[in-house]
Amino acid sequence: MHSLAQEIQGFSKNRLKKQCTHVTTVTGRRLVERRKEGADGEVEEEVEEEEGCGFVEDKSLDLQVGIVRPHLLLASQDAAHDTDALHRCKVSHVLNVAYGVSNPFPDQLVYKTVHILDLPDTDITSYLEECSVFIDQAREQNGVVLVHCNAGVSRSSSVLIGYLMLKEGLTFDEAYKQVKKARPSICPNPGFYRQLQGYKP
Repeated sequence: MHSLAQEIQGFSKNRLKKQCTHVTTVTGRRLVERRKEGADGEVEEEVEEEEGCGFVEDKSLDLQVGIVRPHLLLASQDAAHDTDALHRCKVSHVLNVAYGVSNPFPDQLVYKTVHILDLPDTDITSYLEECSVFIDQAREQNGVVLVHCNAGVSRSSSVLIGYLMLKEGLTFDEAYKQVKKARPSICPNPGFYRQLQGYKP
């Protein structure tokens, strides 16, 4: 009967499965690390990973700004961080309803940050009063408010739908259609959608 030590000694490294590790560097380069046998023992080899088909990361900026009302705009964080877009739209106030997105121009614009998580069980209606007060204050100062989250798709659109229902007495369907017309890419998450459908200001 073989002892474990004999089995280990008789084991050939060639029988080991070749492993490779996919690595993305901080600069975005994709490498494949492979271990191989060299003259001086085992060495690591790094090879640039070939781009295959499948998921393609969209690195283009979304600078589309939807005009819900002359004083009320909807966009992504890209537009909120773009000085040209802000100047072009005469933005004076920014309502940031994202989580972990900075306000880059505090000396030039009036900011309000409301940290909202884009999760179906987040109570979106509990934030509407606070957000509406800021929008109305900006309007009283003849300002233009840009409302944004990360993508300008779920949280910020939900806040604006709720605002129109709360302040203008629109039904959910009317408010949704008007915000969708201003920015066609909007898509409140299912939880926000249901909450706003049942919202009674």
